[in-house]
Amino acid sequence: MKIESLTVALRPRTAWEAVELGTALVRRHAGAIWKPWLLLTLPVFVLFNALAWTIDALWLAGLLMWWLKPVFDRIPLFVLSRAVFGDVPTTRQTIAAQRNWGLSWLPGYLLWRRLSPLRSLNLPVDFLEGARGSDARERRRALGAPVHGVGVLVTTVCLHFELAVHLGLASMAIVFVPDEYLREVFERAWATLKEAPAWLSLLSNALAWIASGLIEPFYVGAGFGLYLNRRTEVEAWDIELAFRRLRDRLLRGATPLLLLCALGIAFAPGTVRAQDADDSQDTESVADQTEDAEQDEDEAPRVTLEQVFGRVADESGLRDGVNAQMTPQPAPPPTVVTPGGEGAGGAARGSGAGRPLAGDGGLRRAVGKAYEDPTVSPKRKVVTWKKRDAKKPEPKKVDPPPLGWLGETIATIGEFGLWIVFAALLVVLAITAPKWLAWFRGGLARAGREEDEIRRDRADEPPPPLPEDIPSAIRRLWREGREREALAMLYRASVETMVARTQAVLVPGATEAEVLRASRKLPRGEDRDAFARAVRTWQYAAYAHSFPAGGDFELLLDDLASRFGWSPSARNESSVPA
Repeated sequence: MKIESLTVALRPRTAWEAVELGTALVRRHAGAIWKPWLLLTLPVFVLFNALAWTIDALWLAGLLMWWLKPVFDRIPLFVLSRAVFGDVPTTRQTIAAQRNWGLSWLPGYLLWRRLSPLRSLNLPVDFLEGARGSDARERRRALGAPVHGVGVLVTTVCLHFELAVHLGLASMAIVFVPDEYLREVFERAWATLKEAPAWLSLLSNALAWIASGLIEPFYVGAGFGLYLNRRTEVEAWDIELAFRRLRDRLLRGATPLLLLCALGIAFAPGTVRAQDADDSQDTESVADQTEDAEQDEDEAPRVTLEQVFGRVADESGLRDGVNAQMTPQPAPPPTVVTPGGEGAGGAARGSGAGRPLAGDGGLRRAVGKAYEDPTVSPKRKVVTWKKRDAKKPEPKKVDPPPLGWLGETIATIGEFGLWIVFAALLVVLAITAPKWLAWFRGGLARAGREEDEIRRDRADEPPPPLPEDIPSAIRRLWREGREREALAMLYRASVETMVARTQAVLVPGATEAEVLRASRKLPRGEDRDAFARAVRTWQYAAYAHSFPAGGDFELLLDDLASRFGWSPSARNESSVPA
């Protein structure tokens, strides 16, 4: 795997940022994901529902489509695992890969791991890494343990989103139903749900398939984002990639320098070695110095990496030693080489004592830079429990201001004044209790019962008869400015005419919707439309306080009068028994 070819920015992210990264990858490669998804899931959906229809068990098709989600999850996982490295597979490649890719892991994900809340995180671990047995378990535990809670929440959120899409699509039909037919539609829908016809089960399966197709790729993408982030944290992909880039820059800069050095050595003048007679002696001296240095290093206490980076108890001591070494020291006197091979420092060179080790300056600089790094002595946040009722330190006594007594006096008067006002309020409430206490002892209930009795008496009384000339009476009320009463008489006359013609039986206090439902028995469609206009006009006047214009009112009244025969002669003829 070449991490330098990744198309995403590698950096440590929080778990929810990793989830957002996965969903962003799904949106970026939506075409490469949903095309093979539709080509593979749609035939399976049609086949399952056709087979379930033959055995009259369409619910089984929906259950199978839901249970086989891990099989279909391989599609977005395959696309994302290739696309994140810049190699977006085609639809043909994705479909061809589903024949054998990850088949060895499917039995587990279809049986004992089917209901795992960490399925989206475990799918990349198993399908992409291919570990088996205990190695796979350890790998899942190492990558999934720190983000276990986030994985469970991702599963829960995606499940709720899928349910919301399913119910939302099912509820869209209500948007196209007029308000006056809502009650009837709900009643019929409830009756249809009780009957559970085959077409309703098929529609529910189709909505579930659509909801799953919309949400499931994002669910897999969220798990893939968590997987990438965990591998970046555990394996330090971002650091490795930074080192590789640094190495490339150094190699590009070192090539000209090496060429320059080679040219310099090639054209440099030859050197003459002096003191050939003492070469053998110098060689022996160097060997002795090397042995002495090795012996000194063996006897000296070794400084471990833990001490260098501050992970043992003697960190302060080591820091002091390094600081002491970092203190500028006077330069040693130069050694003058004599023809005999000894100079001012000859004795020291022979014994090896007091001789500085090679590269001490570079080591001091490296250790100094290491201690300057904030990661050597990191700071961390520590959360501790404290008592709620911890004793607070007593405030220091401060001398009162010169006019403090005046403020205390005003505060005392105000406090007692409030208590006096409160006591007076209680006295007033106690005196007036007989007047308002009845409201809390059922006075409202008694008033409601009395009003109900009055209404019941009024309901028992028959309504006043309609006038002989209904159109003239309605027009008179309209001219007098009593539009609501005119429309009420129009509505009442229309209802009585409809009941007389259809022989319908209306309950007392029937609603407009019930009246419209009964008017469907009118034989002529024009009569039904005219009656519906009358009911709608009355509803606008009664509930919205919206009255029709004078011309519209006259047209409606003339139409109803001609259709329902609202004239004295017509009413007398209709009142004669057959």
